[in-house]
Amino acid sequence: MKIALMDSGTGLLAAAAAVRRLRPDADLVLSSDPDGMPWGPRTPDDVTAHALAVARSAAAHGPDALIVACNTASVHALPALRAELEPQVPVIGTVPAIKPAAAGGGPVAIWATPATTGSPYQRDLIERFGHGVEITGVPCPGLADAVEAADEAAIDAAIAVAAHRTPRDVRTVVLGCTHYELVAERIRAALQEPGAPALVLHGSAEAVAAQALRRIGAEPAPAAAPTGALSVLLSGRPAGLPATALVYAEGRLLAAGRTDRAPGTLAETTPAAEGAAPAARR
Repeated sequence: MKIALMDSGTGLLAAAAAVRRLRPDADLVLSSDPDGMPWGPRTPDDVTAHALAVARSAAAHGPDALIVACNTASVHALPALRAELEPQVPVIGTVPAIKPAAAGGGPVAIWATPATTGSPYQRDLIERFGHGVEITGVPCPGLADAVEAADEAAIDAAIAVAAHRTPRDVRTVVLGCTHYELVAERIRAALQEPGAPALVLHGSAEAVAAQALRRIGAEPAPAAAPTGALSVLLSGRPAGLPATALVYAEGRLLAAGRTDRAPGTLAETTPAAEGAAPAARR
């Protein structure tokens, strides 16, 4: 079994680690675009062109499925990716976990990039799956870039700004960018009010990993022998994991082939994968 994942950068680490935990025997192909990132400021057509290039590099390795572990690419490039790769290679997009977050009651905050916050795409998801719950969009300028660079001071500063913009009574937060899942516990620490119920964070990594297995008719087998290989492509070039990836637990897990996980870091959000019924569609 071989699962490929794509993103502009290290945002794919969380979903890759989730696949590794579910199937330690699966080979993984991680395809990113350090030469072309960030994708967020690019036009939709430009995002699509870069996403197609990254996907083609991954597809050349013959994966059984491709996870688009990037919200921006899922918004703009998913139809083009599917038109080119399916049905030979199922393509699984990423959807912010608004529906399961709203199902737990409000108030809810959605942390996302400034380009995504307030976008027609996000507004549509809120209208379709918000169920009348109070939902606040929180722009997080610089956070994805800081996570990508593994810049500790910049991460803390960006989280502090976003936390200040988040209503104090929010008890549920949707992480609307895959990069944010790599610093989920730092986000939790910045938002958790003393004496308040534990903050619930909803990410997408577990959902897209499970959906990828379903699409290829595979079952989770977390006890399987950890025999899965790891291939890394940086703008199409074979490489090792970047040093910045090893700053994060997910990157170290992939490098070491381990499948342990700190409990309770993110809520299980199965509907967050594009195509997982009855989830939002990209």
